[in-house]
Amino acid sequence: MDIATTDSLKEELINRDPEFRELAREHHKYEERLSELSALSYPSDEEQLEEITLKKKKLALKDQMYSMMLQYQKTQSLSH
Repeated sequence: MDIATTDSLKEELINRDPEFRELAREHHKYEERLSELSALSYPSDEEQLEEITLKKKKLALKDQMYSMMLQYQKTQSLSH
């Protein structure tokens, strides 16, 4: 799946699927918090642990979103 297809598919699912929209919102929230944490010069142990945890959660969400995108794409190609 190329980047243009991925982006347009993602936008379509955000508009059509409430579950996908929620996953995308959560993914964006994690991304913002990770940006905040990476900007810290001397993160505490708790902040370092939070960063690791958020990276794992963000990746899991990304995998789930990608799986939904593939499933949606498959159903669209079957219906055409």
